[in-house]
Amino acid sequence: MLVKTYGSAVYGIHATTITIEVNVFNGVRFSLVGLPDNAVKESQQRIDSALREVGYKIPGKKIIINMAPADIRKEGSAYDLPLAVGILTATEQIKCPDLQKYVIMGELSLDGSLVPIKGVLPMAIKAREEGFEGLILPKENAKEAAVVNKLRVIGADNIKEVIEFLKGDLEILPTEVDTRAEFYAHLNNFPHDFADVKGQENVKRALEIAAAGGHNIIMIGPPGSGKTMLAKRIPGILPPLSLQEALETTKIHSVAGTLEKDNGLMTKRPFRSPHHTISDVALVGGGTVPQPGEISLSHNGVLFLDELPEFKRTVLEVMRQPLEDRTITISRAKFTVDYPASTMLISSMNPCPCGFYNHPDKDCLCPPGMVQKYLSRISGPLLDRIDIHIEVTPVSFDKISEKRLSEKSEVIRERVEKSRQIQEKRFEEQDGVHCNAQMSSKLLRQHCQPNEDGMKLLKVAMEKVGLSARAYDRILKVSRTIADLEGSETIETDHLSEAIQYRSLDRDGWGG
Repeated sequence: MLVKTYGSAVYGIHATTITIEVNVFNGVRFSLVGLPDNAVKESQQRIDSALREVGYKIPGKKIIINMAPADIRKEGSAYDLPLAVGILTATEQIKCPDLQKYVIMGELSLDGSLVPIKGVLPMAIKAREEGFEGLILPKENAKEAAVVNKLRVIGADNIKEVIEFLKGDLEILPTEVDTRAEFYAHLNNFPHDFADVKGQENVKRALEIAAAGGHNIIMIGPPGSGKTMLAKRIPGILPPLSLQEALETTKIHSVAGTLEKDNGLMTKRPFRSPHHTISDVALVGGGTVPQPGEISLSHNGVLFLDELPEFKRTVLEVMRQPLEDRTITISRAKFTVDYPASTMLISSMNPCPCGFYNHPDKDCLCPPGMVQKYLSRISGPLLDRIDIHIEVTPVSFDKISEKRLSEKSEVIRERVEKSRQIQEKRFEEQDGVHCNAQMSSKLLRQHCQPNEDGMKLLKVAMEKVGLSARAYDRILKVSRTIADLEGSETIETDHLSEAIQYRSLDRDGWGG
């Protein structure tokens, strides 16, 4: 008897429906075809043990299973459940009248219980697109899949529950999630607040501008000056995710398997802070079985690289293209995978190996030329892609011991949100452009034209500092954000002068 069940394969952040055809003949042989990897081939042993635990078995007949389309490689152990259901139905051990209505996915333990799998959200989206009535999967993944409306999500603890549900002997209520309620419930719950930061008003101002326009920023200062403390508070002043952004971000983390257990939907912008020993592939994504890297995991959020010069040169250089294009393409001989990578890069570094260059009280112990050598670990092209350079100075005792709280993150976030609303309105007809940092050259010419005095100021800055054409564009983008924060329709000279001062690492002789 020929039976078809349906599963799903995830490539990049999109799913493809897999048709599992099971046919049974006289004889004794088990054949699994359709480009399965070793994990899929090993499913026979897991299925055999799981079925015996619940009173069924793989009969001693010739069973041929084809996983179509046969030219796409099937990877992982998540096909155990649809294969098992297909075998039981084809060998007429059970009758499932509604089998064609469901996509089925899940990994089996030897005792028949279901183990959670990755990439459930893209699978659920694809199942709805292709007109399936529901999705059957492990109970721990049900909340994640239930984010997709107009789809019955059936979560089961073990294969026995799945069998009885498909036979019609057991009713399992679909898992339901009120997406909007889930989204707004945890929206403004942040563990870190700018009110805890004493002093550093100029740095807070730079971070506010960066958050308002989605700009990349680097903080340079001695150890203990508060660079990491400030960076951890940036998510608290970023505007909340839109529902569309939340779904897109959740898809990436679903594929990577990094979603929190009880969260069906990511409601906060991601904050990723990889260690400086990270490899190229771990940062940008890829591998034998392509997975999203840290840049993609921080999509719509913040990627914080602490101690930037300590990262390997090759790791830093692979970031240049994603920072510019806001997408990562992983190419293999037989397929290409695209991961979104629209992230806000926050980086920090000491000004020199000893950390005390330009310190107001302590002397730098580095030999001549060492400061410039240390800074040169970060290439010019990468620095060009960082919009704001800000020097962080140590906080005095008087400031640290102050009992008065600084401005709260909530207050700063209100100003950032107003600025973002102006930008959203400005770019409402542009697909994929939501903030000033994402402007193309064409949009730059359209929205960032300074007046005559501003052009003179820019000319002087370009000639004296020796800025590149990319740095020129970055200054215009930052000045546009400063103007938006002040509610100004035009870029004034003072907006430009503030943006120019945020290019400290471009100054001739910095660190010389």
